[in-house]
Amino acid sequence: MKRPPFPWPFAGNDDPDRRERARRESARAPSARPRAQRVVFDLRRRLLLVGGALGLCSVALLARALDLQVIDKAFYQQQGDARFLRELPIAVSRGMITDRNGEPLAISSPVESIWANPKELLKSPARLPALAQALGMPQDELATRLSQRADKEFVFLKRRINPDEAKRILALEIPGVSSQREYRRFYPQGEAVAHVLGFTNIDDRGQEGLELAFDDWLRGTPGAKRVIRDRRGRIVENVDLLRPAQPGHDLALSIDRRIQFLAHRELRTALQETGASSGSAVVLDVATGEVLAMTNLPTFNPNAVGGGPRDAHRNRAVTDLFEPGSTMKPLTVAAGLEAGVITPASLFNTNPGWIPNGRYRTTDTHNYGVLDTTGVIRKSSNVGAAMIVHRLGNSQFYEFVKRFGYGQRTGSGFPGESAGVFPAPDRWDGTSKQTMSYGYALSVTPLQIATAYAALGNGGKLIPPSFIKGQHGEPRQVLDPKIAGEVLRMMQTVTEPGGTATQAAILGYHVAGKTGTSRKASAGGYSRRYIGYFAGLVPVDKPRFAMVVMVNDPDPGRKGYTGGSVSAPVFRNTMEGALRLMDVAPDNLETWLAAQAAAEAKRKPANAATAPALPTPVAAGARAPQ
Repeated sequence: MKRPPFPWPFAGNDDPDRRERARRESARAPSARPRAQRVVFDLRRRLLLVGGALGLCSVALLARALDLQVIDKAFYQQQGDARFLRELPIAVSRGMITDRNGEPLAISSPVESIWANPKELLKSPARLPALAQALGMPQDELATRLSQRADKEFVFLKRRINPDEAKRILALEIPGVSSQREYRRFYPQGEAVAHVLGFTNIDDRGQEGLELAFDDWLRGTPGAKRVIRDRRGRIVENVDLLRPAQPGHDLALSIDRRIQFLAHRELRTALQETGASSGSAVVLDVATGEVLAMTNLPTFNPNAVGGGPRDAHRNRAVTDLFEPGSTMKPLTVAAGLEAGVITPASLFNTNPGWIPNGRYRTTDTHNYGVLDTTGVIRKSSNVGAAMIVHRLGNSQFYEFVKRFGYGQRTGSGFPGESAGVFPAPDRWDGTSKQTMSYGYALSVTPLQIATAYAALGNGGKLIPPSFIKGQHGEPRQVLDPKIAGEVLRMMQTVTEPGGTATQAAILGYHVAGKTGTSRKASAGGYSRRYIGYFAGLVPVDKPRFAMVVMVNDPDPGRKGYTGGSVSAPVFRNTMEGALRLMDVAPDNLETWLAAQAAAEAKRKPANAATAPALPTPVAAGARAPQ
């Protein structure tokens, strides 16, 4: 066994010198100290170091916790909420639009819209083909849409779809894909009421018609709620209701769905039979000014606005301007009667069927010879109307026609309504007043004509038209009731034998009306294309309805082009149905009874003498012959 270089200090050696040398050697070489002694010294130091480090860490953690929980608590709470807490809108249904009888014309149906978080969805590119197939769109289109919005957290993928279809898409459980509730407008009557109602856009905002005019009333106020979403966008918890949803208000229109359908059907039939390019019809309640029907062709389907030409969206009865033609003559006659320059018995020599008008002529279709005031209206004499207006001053005629609403909006409140063109006398040339007397050199809308005629039927009281049930404008007395009644009786002769609108006659009712046929303006003058009008009131004894029919550009080779041939039948067929639906009593019982007797006679055998005799009734208790 190898001996150590010096005696072990604790080996029991009692030599003082040797112990002293060992002590000195140990002091000079600390590394040579005994192993046990070195281990005890190193462990203590290390424990101190570790304990100090842990203490410092604890202090740092406490400081950080204080910073997070106290000093910057609001900031970090906001950051956390931004990642998981969301404020979502609560969809609200648009108010329902009904006709005057409560029948729905526009309703809102719940639908779903699929949206995605591009940041989350793009992390799973392998799911894009399945998603594109479910959405019914090309995969490259979907990928492009997502990549263009890769920095966003929200993008619509498909809007306003059936809830069942949305459920099938969500069942794929694709990360970042969710749905939200929306509402879609539905119009049960389709194109028949399209121009009156208008339509809404994809965000359920009114774009045209009454949907636009009353958008604030119908739209309501969306609500808002705070929710917690997981990383896939799914709602984990509803935290708070921030604002309750307020549904839109319902709107009851003055429109009668049944009369609207009748007018639309008859106008369509007229355009098909005459080959006309467009047409309009307006029906007013004479006593209230409420619009009972308004239809235009061509039209569009408000449930599929994208289809069809944009031009078909125009409500021509309110926005388009036309020269009114001979429908102007009752107003010319009324102006002469009010001014006292004519009477119902005044005579007008229209020979030879024309009179000069500056460089031009005012002509009639025939030479009617001598006509009284009623004859001017019954035969629709341009020459007679010109003779009447010559007896009126410019301002006198202008102010009278202005009172009936020409040259200004009717006050209906319909979006885009035109005021018409009725220039002041200082802008007239030498021929203006004469041509205005029979409906040229001024432009009006069909609604303006209907409003003016309703005033004639309402005892000279003009009421602004309204599309809202029960909402009536302030009436204005624009004509003496006696004169209005006289003009009405003159207009009645138009639909009787010898008048220009016998096709507007309605069995059992006296009808007052006026035809109009105006040539369409073209470059350098007037073309051989026409607009046919009929404006009428029924029944004459107490007018209930005023209706105007306008047929634009009919084919003369089919049913002609005059108002009496192309527009009057639309009036008759529509008003026959309206009078029946509204249960308006006949005011012409003589013709009605005569027609009933004639119909009964047709049902009897042609030769009553050869018809077998009916058996004689047997009295009670008597014995029948054997």
